[in-house]
Amino acid sequence: MDEVLREAGLSRTAVRSLATLDVRAAEAGIAGAAAALGVPVRGFAAGELAIVSVPNPSARPLTATGTASVAEAAALLAAGGGTGVGVGVSAGSEAGTGPEAEADPGGPVASVARARAVLLVPKRKTRRVTCALAASVPVRSHEDAPGARLLPLPHGYIAGEPGSPPTIPTPHTTAAMDMHTHTDAHDLRHHGDAEVRDEKLIDLAVNVRTDTPPDWLRRRIADSLTGLAAYPDGRVARAAVAERHDLPPSRVLLTAGAAEAFVLLARALPARRPVVVHPQFTEPEAALRDAGHAVGRVLLREEDGFRLDPAAVPEDADLVVIGNPTNPTSVLHPAASIAALARPGRTLVVDEAFMDAVPGERESLAGRTDVPGLVVLRSLTKTWGLAGLRIGYVLAAPGTIADLERAQPLWPVSTPALVAAEACMSRAALAEAEHAAYRIGTERAHLLAGLAEFDEVRTVAGAEGPFVLVRIDGADAVRERLRSLGFAARRGDTFPGLDGNWLRLAVRDRATTNRFLQALDQALLMGG
Repeated sequence: MDEVLREAGLSRTAVRSLATLDVRAAEAGIAGAAAALGVPVRGFAAGELAIVSVPNPSARPLTATGTASVAEAAALLAAGGGTGVGVGVSAGSEAGTGPEAEADPGGPVASVARARAVLLVPKRKTRRVTCALAASVPVRSHEDAPGARLLPLPHGYIAGEPGSPPTIPTPHTTAAMDMHTHTDAHDLRHHGDAEVRDEKLIDLAVNVRTDTPPDWLRRRIADSLTGLAAYPDGRVARAAVAERHDLPPSRVLLTAGAAEAFVLLARALPARRPVVVHPQFTEPEAALRDAGHAVGRVLLREEDGFRLDPAAVPEDADLVVIGNPTNPTSVLHPAASIAALARPGRTLVVDEAFMDAVPGERESLAGRTDVPGLVVLRSLTKTWGLAGLRIGYVLAAPGTIADLERAQPLWPVSTPALVAAEACMSRAALAEAEHAAYRIGTERAHLLAGLAEFDEVRTVAGAEGPFVLVRIDGADAVRERLRSLGFAARRGDTFPGLDGNWLRLAVRDRATTNRFLQALDQALLMGG
């Protein structure tokens, strides 16, 4: 329990109750832990636990008790009951991992007025016990914009994330379709690094994780420099990526970052009517235009939360590009909705550059071989801080991989980048990335909580990436004032579907976020 509390940045004094299955509440270990913490034990009937949606289901507790995680369900119920911070415990071990999430909004937790139960730490298991941590977060029922107030807890901002995206497409129109060749004012070549280049600003414009690469990865890359006299050999790295996704190497192509992959797709694959779903990363459309294609756009709408309706994509589109989670909206589309875009004769390109920042990589299509025409792009530059090294990869059918490989120059990926790719596929590295994804979720909630305090700021609901998209009237002017205060934010008007009232903010550590929120307060006041 102490370890779980430390992960959330809490001490024992923050705990208000221990919760578990009612038949276990009197067990010596649980009762002793409650006594040591000085809190009561709350026992819930199996039926109560069973109707709480848990983010990390496991078969073993489901068979034994009727709930897929006693620890998470009990913690959410205890916190939802208004007890503040609740720790859910289960004797024995529960298998399974996954994302952090809120309690089922239709379950008992939702009956608590103006409060939301949020899982701060997903279940953590040892040989003898499984433990999870949840908190009760007050919300403003009258607010149109999502978010939560700051909790009156000594460790600063803690908040619940906005509601999860729907699991099925909405029945109404969620996008506007524009199939003309575009010569508009959107600068498709503008990227976040331009916001911080040549100036000493605190960077919230670039979505690369801070304090990366880690020391162990730096050493692996440095050691590779002794082999620079030899031409790069990508076989080992390619096999490592294939094993990581349980695919044969013939379905993997290593690239100099995801950006090279977009160029290869635009040049190597025939496309009569390519369509890009916006707002999203602009490089795919830029690459298609450079290759001579007339590019159509599906523009997702703010009023629908920038969520995908597969029916908005025209049937005759033979190449469709979409991001997941999408940059800059941070929306994580259901995998089923994206897979519904697949058609015979259509290439479906899914940019998953930020998927490894999503705990459990839920909604990922990487590794799927049952979706016709599927091409998944991954980047290692964001989570591992390798933007300057350029390394990514493509997952697709062997025939598609062969077409893309023929369009590549010889030795497109350097030896240090290949070594980095192999290293980042190890079990230890994947575990580190998963832990980082959970921490990003916690820090994102912290940022969203602070932003919710500003009446002038509206955030896009359901953010799942390492960044959030916000709307502020006159955001261009606010961005310039933030620069004068030492902070760089990513302008939104270069993304089709957005205008000068949008900013993208990278998720940073709590101390940096606190300083940014103070600067934002000043920037808004400076504008009257």
